[in-house]
Amino acid sequence: MKTKFDELLEFPCRFPFKVVGYTDPKLVDNIMLVLQQHAPGEYSPKTKDSGKGTYQSVTIDVTVTSKEHVETLYQALSEIDGVRMVM
Repeated sequence: MKTKFDELLEFPCRFPFKVVGYTDPKLVDNIMLVLQQHAPGEYSPKTKDSGKGTYQSVTIDVTVTSKEHVETLYQALSEIDGVRMVM
């Protein structure tokens, strides 16, 4: 990835990830599994359903340690089954 996170952020820092996926009772659990693999810690995910209930967004603040760490998390979160986008 060609990102400028290292120019824009001072590491380590808290970084919010928003994951949007199809509504699924396992979505939050799957996100938490990925986060525990790449950035172990205590998290308090915030969820919001879309107006029609088709999608669910999950927002989580994560402590990241480097540009590569941010990029790895974006990649790993986007590979979760049912995830449509990671912001």
